[in-house]
Amino acid sequence: MKAVQYREIGKGPEVVEIDIPEPGPGQIRLKVTAAGLCHSDWFVMDLPAEAYVYGLPLTLGHEGAGIVDKLGEGVEGIELGGSYAVYGPWGCGQCRACSQGQENYCTRAAELGIAPPGLGAPGAMAEYLIIDDARHLVPLGDLDPVETVSLTDAGLTPYHAIRAAQPKLFPGATAVVIGAGGLGHVGIQILRAISAVTVIAVDQSEEKLALASEVGAHHTVLAGPDAAEQIRALTGGKGAEAVFDFVGAQATIDTSRAAVAVDGHVSIVGIGGGLMPTGFFSTPYGVSVRAPYWGSRSELGEVLDLARVGAVTVHTEVYGIDDAVTAYEKLHAGTVRGRAVIVP
Repeated sequence: MKAVQYREIGKGPEVVEIDIPEPGPGQIRLKVTAAGLCHSDWFVMDLPAEAYVYGLPLTLGHEGAGIVDKLGEGVEGIELGGSYAVYGPWGCGQCRACSQGQENYCTRAAELGIAPPGLGAPGAMAEYLIIDDARHLVPLGDLDPVETVSLTDAGLTPYHAIRAAQPKLFPGATAVVIGAGGLGHVGIQILRAISAVTVIAVDQSEEKLALASEVGAHHTVLAGPDAAEQIRALTGGKGAEAVFDFVGAQATIDTSRAAVAVDGHVSIVGIGGGLMPTGFFSTPYGVSVRAPYWGSRSELGEVLDLARVGAVTVHTEVYGIDDAVTAYEKLHAGTVRGRAVIVP
């Protein structure tokens, strides 16, 4: 079968031929219908050899959907031929976090060698994918897998961050979304769907700001040294009750810190490498700062329910698996509008 793999440090993705995997006891094989690209893939591929821990070769793709093609021995509750989305942050299934469906915060995954597909385990950017346990599949039903596969990360991650900040998302409050790309444009829709806040989108791209307006942002601000000042002007000087930074670079984190209101909330979602000092004389009084990771299994179901009622859609660019390298190049250049999806 064809697969998109990272095979050599510093070389980037390649399309290769590998064997079709067989499911073992308790495992499920999916015939992949869609796989999403993510900036996290490039974060992994840009790591130097001494920091790379994901194994080689690595089949990419931590956003996946597919049709159940084959069941391993002992699998129950999964429909052969059924359409499913993959819940990506795999955990041990037994610790306190996992027992609550929050495998994204599993405390034992690293020590047990458990890794998400595409981030250690073979990923979805292939014709077939092995799922380790039935609990990591969520039924798609009649949802189009190509249109919804990105919700397994680009929808789940912002949803998890936003749900954690809901006490600050009261009517009349303001939420700032920094980065209106793959995650940010979905985050704007989630904010509009589950709250009555005013949404301000910030990005360095006029095209992405246009997309932000298209999906529901009330105001847009061009990223730069005066972005926080513009946000404060739009909020009568008080700042935003919630700031969601989907970039995480030092410049955007500095904007977040300068734009957040007293007793507000900052969520640093992006992995751009920036740091935010907190405490007295650093952030406004009462401000909480959080670095969330992915989301829970139940939250993925809720995101898909938002898609079913048309409250959230993903703007996608679709590529065949042979064009995956081109898609990754566009992602790296920042020219993908919304999310890129590979259809094997």
